[in-house]
Amino acid sequence: MFLGTYAPRLDDKSRLVLPAKFREPLAEGLVITKGQERCLYVWPLAEFQSVTEQLRRAPLTSKSARDYMRVLFAGAHDEVPDKQGRVTVPPPLRDYAGLRRDCAVIGANTRVEVWDATAWEQYLAAQEDAFSALSQEVPPGLL
Repeated sequence: MFLGTYAPRLDDKSRLVLPAKFREPLAEGLVITKGQERCLYVWPLAEFQSVTEQLRRAPLTSKSARDYMRVLFAGAHDEVPDKQGRVTVPPPLRDYAGLRRDCAVIGANTRVEVWDATAWEQYLAAQEDAFSALSQEVPPGLL
């Protein structure tokens, strides 16, 4: 499980230093791809394979499933972090997420998300108000 928020920077070679707490579960390999809200998703390779298996069960007749899979897999990049825990973020993924230098790397349970630091601050400010005002279970029956 990935938890917490960290503030690394992209270096001059577009490498991101993974937070120390995240390195061990990602050491064997990871997949970086486009996520919702213009962030990047980073999955351990085994977890990405699990997500892939779930998506394989979607009917080919579902246009939304086909669309989602095309964007998810076409933008995916697999990598093994170097000894310093760095991964290269390819240009198309940097552009998609608006990553320039300052990043926010957050734990999101089974995956890591990489955000532009300013975009994350804006998203979090808007969502914290909604989070604190929740009066129903989300999703119902889960909590």
